[in-house]
Amino acid sequence: TEDTARAVADFAPDRVVLLPLYPQYSTTTTASSLKKWREVYKGSGQVHTICCYPQVEGLIEAQAKLIAQTMDKAEGQPVRVLFSAHGIPEKLVKAGDPYQEQVEATVEAVAKRLNLQDYEICYQSKVGPLQWLGPSTPDAVTKAGADGVGAVVVPIAFVSEHIETLVELDHEYRELAEEVGCAPYLRAPTVSIEPAFIEALGQLVLKSLETPG
Repeated sequence: TEDTARAVADFAPDRVVLLPLYPQYSTTTTASSLKKWREVYKGSGQVHTICCYPQVEGLIEAQAKLIAQTMDKAEGQPVRVLFSAHGIPEKLVKAGDPYQEQVEATVEAVAKRLNLQDYEICYQSKVGPLQWLGPSTPDAVTKAGADGVGAVVVPIAFVSEHIETLVELDHEYRELAEEVGCAPYLRAPTVSIEPAFIEALGQLVLKSLETPG
């Protein structure tokens, strides 16, 4: 953040748009990132901030497309769609953090678009002793195996590939799926540079510039 803030300050822009790559807002992600920016940015320019976009059309369209393509790989075998989001402590939600509600809104929109009948929201990447949102993704994979169905795992709160998708979902949970008989185990890619998603981000930026900073 410090490096980027210095680079932007050197550029001396008239306006700055802060576009979080977190579709769903949380105090642990978007809020903390924006707080850090405000602390370190000393440059010029009117700052415009985009909060979140859990149900923006381009995100839903891109997610639905990638999930449908992944489900096709099951070739008719029964699968449950597991929407996996990064977890946060339950106490934050009870204190008013909107993250869980916004994750559920994204999932509801995607599930409706695809007319999904068998799906579940779950949460990954738990650390520490606190009670986190559940069920956990490993528990959801285990339950799918016990129910005799495979899994299509969707990183619903991530928009790009990184360690939590490429390692946690693709390797660690795949190994678990093999152990508990959850087959097939398929993983939908993140929306990344899907045209519908990128178009949606562009529209969010343009709209933000129409409002006071």
